[in-house]
Amino acid sequence: MEQKPKKEINIELPEDVAQGCYSNLAIITHSSSEFVFDFIRMMPGIVKAKVQNRIVMTPEHAKRFFNALHDNLMKYENHFGEINLSGKGMNNMPLHFGDGTPEA
Repeated sequence: MEQKPKKEINIELPEDVAQGCYSNLAIITHSSSEFVFDFIRMMPGIVKAKVQNRIVMTPEHAKRFFNALHDNLMKYENHFGEINLSGKGMNNMPLHFGDGTPEA
């Protein structure tokens, strides 16, 4: 039985995107048809933050992203050790973002 040749995807990484964008806060909202990931950079002493990037995915792609992220976190921790969460997250910070409904 012949093996089908693997299809390769040619991905271009533009220079401005290759620089990356730092984010230390992500807000995730969803509707029945899509997930919206808003990546935000919070700076010390500044009470207003701006969304740096917004990524919109279908639920299926969001689940694939979750699985890939989980897999990579496990590989990272196996190599570098467990990531400890300090408990000083953003839980107590009042965020005013939209009207609070999980609709995308």
